[in-house]
Amino acid sequence: MSESCNHDCGSCSENCSDRASDQTDFRAKLNAKSHVKKVIAVISGKGGVGKSMVTSLLAVQTSRSGFKTAVLDADITGPSIPKGFGLTGKAAGSENEMYPVVSTNGVSIMSLNLLLEHDTDPVIWRGPLIAGAVKQFWTDVVWGDIDYMYVDMPPGTGDVALTVFQSLPVDGIVVVTSPQELVSMIVEKAVKMAGMMNIPVLALVENMSYFTCPDCGKVHHIFGESHIDEIAEKHGVQTVCRLPINPELASAADAGTIEMVDEPELEPLVKALTGR
Repeated sequence: MSESCNHDCGSCSENCSDRASDQTDFRAKLNAKSHVKKVIAVISGKGGVGKSMVTSLLAVQTSRSGFKTAVLDADITGPSIPKGFGLTGKAAGSENEMYPVVSTNGVSIMSLNLLLEHDTDPVIWRGPLIAGAVKQFWTDVVWGDIDYMYVDMPPGTGDVALTVFQSLPVDGIVVVTSPQELVSMIVEKAVKMAGMMNIPVLALVENMSYFTCPDCGKVHHIFGESHIDEIAEKHGVQTVCRLPINPELASAADAGTIEMVDEPELEPLVKALTGR
């Protein structure tokens, strides 16, 4: 415990013995009609690296492997998961519980955009309200039986990340990055935060890692050379994936047909997570 400790562990990320011993006190109770076996948070140190795209692809490929899969969209002010899956309906519910919207191929999804009257309505909330909404997606949503839940986190290491790490039984995180050296530095912040919260880093995913020319087949590193292997070695992360720049993926996300595409470079990660 530091000398400046105010004894409010809910607002602190220090990995001290006092906080660790009481960590379970902060776990929010899952909805009584739900059973979630594994919770995996997908995070990034900054925005614009394709975190939601990776979350969606992981959910799609996990579902294809025969597992009951869900996505909890914790990016409250920038929810993009429903659009990628082509969801236009709204989530139903009662006074005490809500129900996720199920995609064409069976992925259960809850996002604030499934509750807003219009998809383009802004969410102008302060941090505590945003964090509270994320907890409600865990406590009030009737998820049913879920094998793998992916939590699409907002970028950075702020209120929502702390809320998810302390309130949900997160089994591990997947960190999404891009090749720029500045981004690599920011990624280390996210990795170190996970370490402070005693949550294992399951994989690093480098999006927009390279581009293969369709005419000559030459590989181009548009955003610079990769640093992901160095970061992985430094922090003992065993699984590393490099995703190419693929216009088809972006088009599918815009068109709401993310379930119709595949990303072979993520297959080793899905296998590492699920065993299939």
